[in-house]
Amino acid sequence: MPRKAAVKMRCRLLLWFAVLSAAAVLTVVWGGSVTYDSRSLIVNGQRKILFSGSIHYPRSTPEMWPSLISKAKEGGIDVIETYVFWNQHEPKQGQYDFSGRLDIVRFFREVQALGLYACLRIGPFIESEWNYGGLPFWLHDVPDIVYRSDNGPFKFYMQNFTMKIVNLMKSEKLYASQGGPIILSQIENEYQNVEHAFHEKGPPYVRWAAKMAVDLQTGVPWVMCKQDDAPDPVINACNGMKCGQTFVGPNKPNKPALWTENWTSVACLGKNMCSIPHSIKGFGDDPCPGTPKALVVAAQCGR
Repeated sequence: MPRKAAVKMRCRLLLWFAVLSAAAVLTVVWGGSVTYDSRSLIVNGQRKILFSGSIHYPRSTPEMWPSLISKAKEGGIDVIETYVFWNQHEPKQGQYDFSGRLDIVRFFREVQALGLYACLRIGPFIESEWNYGGLPFWLHDVPDIVYRSDNGPFKFYMQNFTMKIVNLMKSEKLYASQGGPIILSQIENEYQNVEHAFHEKGPPYVRWAAKMAVDLQTGVPWVMCKQDDAPDPVINACNGMKCGQTFVGPNKPNKPALWTENWTSVACLGKNMCSIPHSIKGFGDDPCPGTPKALVVAAQCGR
């Protein structure tokens, strides 16, 4: 094979679950099987080019959802992703709220009605510039709890909430394996950034979280973002501005490269003045010619 063709084949950069080795763009959602190999996600036996965008349901109202989703579709989005906001759904221990802007079932039905797929990022620690990273305040009062660690009390409540959401999705037949729109789920969120702080309690927690999620048998793949050692069969994915340069790649040869968050800005801290120019020129040198690029925003800050 010519070297140029081989290089092109190796350029498997994914832009927010964009599978660039595929050739067809999704137009209608019918549900079905979702699998993967080293080249891409495979939906109903077909490889897809999938571009995803975020619409966080609690940050808008149900009346806004059809318009927001329609605009995303018009802009070329194939997948709507959202975190799940634990401290909104369970503000008091054991008391759940799925009404109004927290009606996640209605939200996903709107996504499906408009012919798009969905990605369910359960967390349940989500960060997302949300109070407490989405963890409910009452967790603080649980005796002997240590958040996001190989800690019995935290794992108990995390599993309870994860199961609550998964069972709700199953009961409403919202997973693609049931004919619904959800083709991917996420457990935890950028844990590798803080894992070292938990010392020997970190790695067992990662393994437990992955197994707990997979054992729920949703019929669709699970991902962990910014978790290079995501246990099989969970896919490790990249979050960042320059994943094409910094991502270590899939941790197993049978997993695809996924870019789960495309950060488009750089924040400057401790400075008095910032100007933010923008450019549509890639990310410096182009590692994969012909790959679609996103808007790049860089902050230039001075004292």
